[in-house]
Amino acid sequence: MSSNLSLITKYFPDLSEVQLEQFSALQRLYEEWNAQINVISRKDLENLYERHVLHSLAIAKVNDFAPKTKVLDVGTGGGFPGIPLAILYPEVSFHLVDSIGKKIKVVNEVSEALGLKNVKAEHKRAEEVKGTFDFVVSRAVTKLPLFMTWIQNKFDKRFINPKPNGVLCLKGGDLTQEIKESKRIVDEFDLSSYFSEEFFETKKILYIRVV
Repeated sequence: MSSNLSLITKYFPDLSEVQLEQFSALQRLYEEWNAQINVISRKDLENLYERHVLHSLAIAKVNDFAPKTKVLDVGTGGGFPGIPLAILYPEVSFHLVDSIGKKIKVVNEVSEALGLKNVKAEHKRAEEVKGTFDFVVSRAVTKLPLFMTWIQNKFDKRFINPKPNGVLCLKGGDLTQEIKESKRIVDEFDLSSYFSEEFFETKKILYIRVV
């Protein structure tokens, strides 16, 4: 097993053969597409599994998505956190959106190459997305007060997960002011509680219940 894959199995040991193959294919796929359309910095590409894949999967440590959950990934960029989560949860539907079309092209190509049937990717702003979801996820897209205006009225009233429907944001640094300005009750989860790598020392997940 490659060192990249062992970083994932260290924290998610119960992966199927299909999932292992899909995770292991990510490095090659992102290297190929990044050479054509730059969606990941060169340094981050060298640390893809730590800084993008495992970072995305941190959301699963905070909420273990139930089958048939619907997740909207806003500002997905090259497919994070949506694609790693879609591999981990094949029975969950993921709708990935980004306002930059070339990034969505990469997402669609990677998703197709992996054979993911539970991913829909669109070149759209969050406000333009139709339908409702159980969770909205994102990774360092914008500050919370603005982000919350993009996704109002996007949530299903029923809930089937350990946590009530809401927002799960991957963030870093001092978030005190941002949380205060959001005027919402925010639960903070330190990723250093789940992962021992130095990269995660200042990283957090914010959870905001909306239903």
